[in-house]
Amino acid sequence: MVRLDRIYTKGGDQGQTSLGDGTRVDKHHLRVSAYGTVDELSSVLGLLVAHGLVEPHRSDIVAIQNELFDVGADLCVPGEAGARLRITPAYAERIEALIDRENAKLDPLKSFILPGGTMPSAWTHLARNVCRRAERLVVELSAHPEEQERVNAEVLKYLNRLSDYLFVLGRVLNDHGKGDVLWQPGRSQQS
Repeated sequence: MVRLDRIYTKGGDQGQTSLGDGTRVDKHHLRVSAYGTVDELSSVLGLLVAHGLVEPHRSDIVAIQNELFDVGADLCVPGEAGARLRITPAYAERIEALIDRENAKLDPLKSFILPGGTMPSAWTHLARNVCRRAERLVVELSAHPEEQERVNAEVLKYLNRLSDYLFVLGRVLNDHGKGDVLWQPGRSQQS
């Protein structure tokens, strides 16, 4: 269990931070950027919840926020699983079930959609974009030879599924796709 008695430690005043295994790294290290972006994603989802998201989506998003802390913990402690918290295939499988449940309510897309529509949908699309950025950072981190074996592949799979879920949820929150804002290719050229 985590216990925080003091909020500031002054340990990062020189631009470094500690990973979960005690290793000191620069605050701009890709690993720190990756789990920091996961934290940012959780904050955007918090805004979605705070703007009146209703059930069952509210509970789903709060559960995802909790899972994102697990993702951050996984990224913060590089290396072998051991006794440490690790993302497992069950995380992505749970998101896949949510995608299947929500996508069944939607008509197939015939055009790309623009982020927007209702306020909850717009927040969901913003969260999807932050999720994609986190995913790109994890891919970049994994590409470094010294990090390849220290990044859990299930983290990437989870973030990939989560961004898909957020896309589907954004459509659901736009009156099940009826309020989607459709892309009109070349619209500006037609005037």
